[in-house]
Amino acid sequence: MEIAMSGLQESQPALPRLRPRASAPEPLPAPVVAATPSAPLAPVAARPAVAEAPFEPAAAVAASSHPVRRTVNFVLALAGLIVALPLMLVVAILIRLTSRGPVMYTQVRVGLDRRGDEPEDTNHRRQADMGGKPFDIYKFRTMHVNAERNGTAVWAQKHDPRVTWIGRYLRQYRIDELPQLINVLKGEMNIVGPRPERPMIFAELRENIAEYPLRQRAKPGITGLAQINHHYDSCLDDVRRKVSYDLEYISRQSVWEDLRIMFQTVPVILFRRGGW
Repeated sequence: MEIAMSGLQESQPALPRLRPRASAPEPLPAPVVAATPSAPLAPVAARPAVAEAPFEPAAAVAASSHPVRRTVNFVLALAGLIVALPLMLVVAILIRLTSRGPVMYTQVRVGLDRRGDEPEDTNHRRQADMGGKPFDIYKFRTMHVNAERNGTAVWAQKHDPRVTWIGRYLRQYRIDELPQLINVLKGEMNIVGPRPERPMIFAELRENIAEYPLRQRAKPGITGLAQINHHYDSCLDDVRRKVSYDLEYISRQSVWEDLRIMFQTVPVILFRRGGW
């Protein structure tokens, strides 16, 4: 059957304009050890500073695009599409029969940021800093047509009235993400990586979370460390927690780490953990 494609936008609940993060609080004064009659006051030894490994953007991008990882992702995505094709056809029929609108939709998302590898004299070519290379993501439609009022992005929520009857089950079991295997075949995504965000939401989040742009130093993924440990975002604190998981993943990304996360994604899907 023919699967309709469109630019229908399906989004998440409105991001409030938040105040910029406050500056770091002043350090607390060093503790004072009280003197006793039998012992004079002794100075408190300073706690040695712990050296942190610097974040290397170029190394993170190189690890995300390593030829071996690319090959593994391509093979697994192709196999996944072949295995999931019957299910995807059934889902397409159910979406078409239960609600008005296209079966699938595309939406612009922010992808990998390679600027750390490019000479500075080429950066002036960019018309706008979107945080990474934009690409069109594929998803099964789970919301009613025109779910977004005036194009305003809103946070996802439990029992969201915009979600269709069949869409609720697709989101709980993450079946709506299956078409993104096509993005993996095209090299725009990996199976494992930080979830890609819409440009307008990305622009808002990087104003409130300083580390947020660092997520783009890895190819976005269908699943990830944040997805197996946390639910859908419903507030800014949820995003902060997911960013910490994303950066943890980027610091140790490898083929074996990807396979471990894929394996742990299975019970998340089967038991509908974190999906609304």
